[in-house]
Amino acid sequence: MRKTLLFLGGLSLALAPTGIGAPAAPVAPRPAAELSTGDAIILGLIEGVTEFLPISSTGHLIIATNVLGLESEKPLTGADGQVLWHKKPSAKHPAGVPLTPKLAADTYTVVIQFGAIAAVALLYWRQLISLFRGLLGRDIAGLRLLVNLLVAFIPAGVIGFLAHDWISDRLFSVGAVVTAQVAGAFLMLYAERWRRRRAMYVLGSREPADLGVASAAKIGLLQCVAMWPGTSRSMMTIVGGYFAGLDPRRAAEFSFLLGFVTLTGASVLKSYQSGASMIAVFGLPHVLLGAAVAALSAAAAVRFLVGWLTRHGLAVFAVYRLVTAAAIAAWFFF
Repeated sequence: MRKTLLFLGGLSLALAPTGIGAPAAPVAPRPAAELSTGDAIILGLIEGVTEFLPISSTGHLIIATNVLGLESEKPLTGADGQVLWHKKPSAKHPAGVPLTPKLAADTYTVVIQFGAIAAVALLYWRQLISLFRGLLGRDIAGLRLLVNLLVAFIPAGVIGFLAHDWISDRLFSVGAVVTAQVAGAFLMLYAERWRRRRAMYVLGSREPADLGVASAAKIGLLQCVAMWPGTSRSMMTIVGGYFAGLDPRRAAEFSFLLGFVTLTGASVLKSYQSGASMIAVFGLPHVLLGAAVAALSAAAAVRFLVGWLTRHGLAVFAVYRLVTAAAIAAWFFF
């Protein structure tokens, strides 16, 4: 626990944008808005539990921030009554971009993914060492796995970087989450049926290191679909692993390692773009608390998922998604 907290604290401080060229952000002497300890724990728990389960962390966090009242677009002001700016008025942003609770909350839910990253690092440190040895040319299997992970990451990395603002502006809604939950449920049921039928005729399973570039690229393209909130990155990559010939345990392992790469990239980018603004709104202690809770809950969720998939497969998560979609629709629309 102590090592995890130190790891998270170092990451958060290291990633605060301070270098030349970093986006300007206000540095408030104290938080400009209130994020209670309970809210920080709730968001960290939801992030950790849902990040690697095939039920969509983003979708659950969008709903949670709505329920917790963190969706306000009202500009925040400092002690002097002046507007706090995320991006001050400029030629590119004539009206400027004021700090709001929603902007801070959206950043918060991405940055606390460092907790989930830490959980994978602690649970799969042997595989990560193998990747590093492969990079040095000392582990052939590790090198093949590293290549597969990088190939699978590239599509999401490129599209996520180019389309991030468009996705945030147009797809982060309750309706989008409900649609994706239902569509993902039916995809999972189909994939599980396909896997079970295939298992009747094919003995054994491929290793993640043996996927090959073509299969890894297909999994990477499926991961891009998860940019639609409510879809689930974990679900798309596990399903992609099924179709690539991996059994549930190995598909989950590849999903976790790919998530380590993808979430690190997304969290670093979001921290650079809006991390200082988010800390100015909510304060650093609540960021560290949320990340620590996410780390502990993500570690438990990863262990649970591997055991469950090995014995039972994806079907129960599809049912959960349908029930969740119905409950969300009833709450917000009816």
